Amino acid sequence: MRLVSEQPDVRVPRLVGLMAVDAYETAHVQGLSLYAPDRPDLRAAVVDHVVRQYPRPGAQVPRESVVYVWFDFGEGEGGGGIREPRVPRPPLGGLRRELAEPGEPPSYCAALSSP
Repeated sequence: MRLVSEQPDVRVPRLVGLMAVDAYETAHVQGLSLYAPDRPDLRAAVVDHVVRQYPRPGAQVPRESVVYVWFDFGEGEGGGGIREPRVPRPPLGGLRRELAEPGEPPSYCAALSSP
């Protein structure tokens, strides 16, 4: 069990990248409270990662101040998004398989030969 800092002013720790449970513990050790506008029940966001915080890391604030943290970038604010499935699919083209000789049924298992 960690002891809570007794200093009147504390520096805000860097919480970005931490899981919710670790961010909560880190802030608590400094004597700070966390509030997540995008997660009303912060205790349920155990495995989510902090992507943004206010005030910035290193800022001097009074003990028992509130640090705001967000777990989602929000609409159109970065993140890779979902890449698959890609719809519409890219156009067919390029060499996909070796073509069968004329008059032979197509072979779906034919491999490309290398020179």
